Amino acid sequence: MRRVVFNQKGGVGKSTIAVNLAASAACRGKRVLVVDLDPQGNASHYLTGELESDPASGAAGLFEQMLSISLFGKKPLEFVRPTPFEGVSLLAAHPQLSEMMGKLESRYKMFKLKEALDSLDGHFDEVWIDTPPALNFYTRSALIAADRCLIPFDCDTFSRQALLALIDNVAEIRADHNPTLEIEGIVVNQFQPRASLPRRLVEQLRADGLPVLDPPLPASVRVRESHEACTPMPWFDARHKLTQAFGELYGSLAPARQ
Repeated sequence: MRRVVFNQKGGVGKSTIAVNLAASAACRGKRVLVVDLDPQGNASHYLTGELESDPASGAAGLFEQMLSISLFGKKPLEFVRPTPFEGVSLLAAHPQLSEMMGKLESRYKMFKLKEALDSLDGHFDEVWIDTPPALNFYTRSALIAADRCLIPFDCDTFSRQALLALIDNVAEIRADHNPTLEIEGIVVNQFQPRASLPRRLVEQLRADGLPVLDPPLPASVRVRESHEACTPMPWFDARHKLTQAFGELYGSLAPARQ
């Protein structure tokens, strides 16, 4: 199963959600690959405490190889690195991803990520793809490669306004390139149940018939502390309410994998 976490709006928690759901899967015995396609490398830093230093490694190295024609290239698995967390591997981001994007687009390499992940099917039970906050080559490649899409929502009025346009973009990718792609649901992030605006916005999404997932992820300073410690919540604070919410959210997705 491959899932992409995607929203064109920045600051909605894509990396945090992708990494912690992947961690929740690993804690249940799954072999998990996190694919970081954001040149900022937040997911990579969260899992390893550092950014990829070698542009020939990780996602940048994999995409660079896609631009060359060689019978002796490295296998996609060789670009994957371990993390300190059992069951979690990483295809790390690098800032050079930004520089090579135009060349990849002009040579229409959007299907190459899917081919690379197809070759890894026997090595991982689940793949979680973190994306940049834009509809660009990397997000399109991720949507083409994925089975399911999760959309973070941060209880902001402007975020709600952009949501329908985002769903249309995903539908277009499905119609043109990936007919099996499904929007699995909207992940409500930074939810404050005592505030009226977040409750009202979530109620509006449900009234619009959108697939809002339960439970919402509560706002917490603890997750920022886990970022600083470069340790996902299941290992940073296993009993915290946010860790429990990630576990419940992951469990709500499980039937779709059968």
